[in-house]
Amino acid sequence: MSPVAAESALTREVVDAVRSVVGDGPVALHEPRFAGNELAYVKECIDSTFVSSVGKFVDRFEAELAAYTGAARAVAVSNGTAALQVAFMLAGVQRDEEVLVPALTFAATTAAVVHCGGIPHFVDSEEQTLGMSAPKLRRYLESIADVRGGVCINRNTGRVIRAVCPMHTFGHPVDIAAIQAIAADFSLVLVEDAAESLGSTVGGRHTGTFGLLGTLSFNGNKTITTGGGGAIITNDAELGKRAKHLTTTAKVAHRWEYTHDAVGFNYRMPNINAALGCAQLEQLPGFLAKKRELFELYRAAFARVPNTRIVAEPEGCRSNYWLQTLVLDESVAGLRDEILTATNDAGLMTRPIWTLMHRLIPYRDCPRMDLSGAESLERRVVNLPSSPHLI
Repeated sequence: MSPVAAESALTREVVDAVRSVVGDGPVALHEPRFAGNELAYVKECIDSTFVSSVGKFVDRFEAELAAYTGAARAVAVSNGTAALQVAFMLAGVQRDEEVLVPALTFAATTAAVVHCGGIPHFVDSEEQTLGMSAPKLRRYLESIADVRGGVCINRNTGRVIRAVCPMHTFGHPVDIAAIQAIAADFSLVLVEDAAESLGSTVGGRHTGTFGLLGTLSFNGNKTITTGGGGAIITNDAELGKRAKHLTTTAKVAHRWEYTHDAVGFNYRMPNINAALGCAQLEQLPGFLAKKRELFELYRAAFARVPNTRIVAEPEGCRSNYWLQTLVLDESVAGLRDEILTATNDAGLMTRPIWTLMHRLIPYRDCPRMDLSGAESLERRVVNLPSSPHLI
């Protein structure tokens, strides 16, 4: 069989495998589903006239998020990027300080660093979880960093490396224990980008609660949605209180006066969005069960397709399976675009992984380690239709 024929055969097998799980198109990549109390809660919100930044659903959503994740405090905000920006500020990131972030991430992770005046410093990813590679990061820091007076200094740039921010890719937890150890050894503040991992745990502990702060996202394509929205979670109650204050314009509480004691942000989540969130949280266990079932169906379907694997949760972890992920072997990486074309032509929406951050114009001059792992994954990853209602 010629190479061209073999490539076409594999692409057909991928299309057939996806179709065997989700049926014929059109099928979206990930759609929200409003099948619970969303309408009732939004109507209650409208009837009360408390549709903006004050109302009982904001308080309820924050309390329920904290209870679900096991965090001491959850602060609901306008989106995940805003959550990350404030988290980095609270972590002490100053202008021209570096923050270690994965090159393989959504652009919000790096944008939030820059919004704080910081400089993204790109870290490689590992094959199994697609997340930050702890072994490579440790070796790299040993070669370029010194800890002086409790501060990590980049010997190559002379700048402070203030924080490390792993991202739990597509809901699969990174090796957070190893990254915690690196943060401790190199005097780094750990901030977790858990935007995609609501419902994911490591040893029974929710992602986003291992660092000083963590962040969540509730965009329309996430496991649960508030339309837009995000949250900061932390086990430090005082830090959570500060996060709430800064994201609500730093207004000092008073019955009528408007006094602000810091340069704050109008990053509040409106009550009407939180109403959606409360209804979605009620359905979260069902969403997670369906996503796990969908993963098992994909895994079975692709067991018969050579040179492919479906990303599975790491040992000792429980993933939310936000986006089901197909990884091609390096030997067939050249087929990625053909597969993307064929699946989308069939009405089965798929997408590649994000363009790596160091390739984007704003970040081309940022410091980085060897990124060969992330660059390999960039060539080989395809996200598959993942809505929980597909089964």
